[in-house]
Amino acid sequence: MQVYLPIAEVSVNIFLLIGLGTLVGILSGMFGVGGGFLMTPLLFFIGIPPAVAVATEANQIVASSFSGVLAHFKRRAVDLKMGIVLLIGGLLGASVGVYVFKILKEIGQVELLVTLCYVVFLGIIGSLMFFESLSAITKQNRPQKNIKIKRHTWVHRLPLKMRFRTSNLYISAIPPFVIGIVVGVLAAIMGVGGGFIMVPAMIYIIGMPTKVVIGTSLFQIIFVTAFTTIMHATQNYSVDALLAILLILGGVFGAQIGVRLGVKLKAEQLRILLSMIVLCVCFKLVFDLLITPDEYYSIMVDIQK
Repeated sequence: MQVYLPIAEVSVNIFLLIGLGTLVGILSGMFGVGGGFLMTPLLFFIGIPPAVAVATEANQIVASSFSGVLAHFKRRAVDLKMGIVLLIGGLLGASVGVYVFKILKEIGQVELLVTLCYVVFLGIIGSLMFFESLSAITKQNRPQKNIKIKRHTWVHRLPLKMRFRTSNLYISAIPPFVIGIVVGVLAAIMGVGGGFIMVPAMIYIIGMPTKVVIGTSLFQIIFVTAFTTIMHATQNYSVDALLAILLILGGVFGAQIGVRLGVKLKAEQLRILLSMIVLCVCFKLVFDLLITPDEYYSIMVDIQK
């Protein structure tokens, strides 16, 4: 069944869109990521213009993240105070990102910027995730030592300290604020929640316990991506409401499945599968950038004497 998307100006199979939304929702619930880092390039592949894909995908991230964070709230695995600090930085970063996006759209370079950003980030994240997961799988049968994250580093010696009781931390508010800014910029330019950067940063830089990281990440993602959607809709007019609704239908359902799968399945096997998907998407984007275009263009120079 085909549906016409007015803003994107393309016809797409309705079940394909709902299926993609469900897939991203599952990833959101399992890993605490918005899933936009995978969904947005997938929308490119089915013919959605990059500007529309980036702006509209944020809606789906809001829905799937909200569905996922409710499940984590029930488990008391959300640090609201930490989430608010991340959120303040995220709103600032999103404002800057939308402004940059608008300028590039006006000069016709937004498609190239978005594609290059995805190639770089997917290549790095996918490679790191693949080798880390492969190493973990090969060591499963070996005697394991309990590796503790260093909770007292240079980050914890910075000023403006705050006490985060849920995370059992007394650290500076500067690192989570900066992390929030970076995630906000990525949300605006790439149409992602930023969880694929925020989650490891919260664990290895801030030193948060893993059990509260995913829920806190999703809490911040909800508000930053909602703000980004509003900014894109009012500044760039690139949000396709019909596309967003179809993605949301699948995303809300998938997030609940993802939370349950994340508890039952082995993390290493899930991560290596996800990394392979990410790398495949990255290679497809690189291929599309390098192949000969369907139409040739020439530049005509009119020299007047």
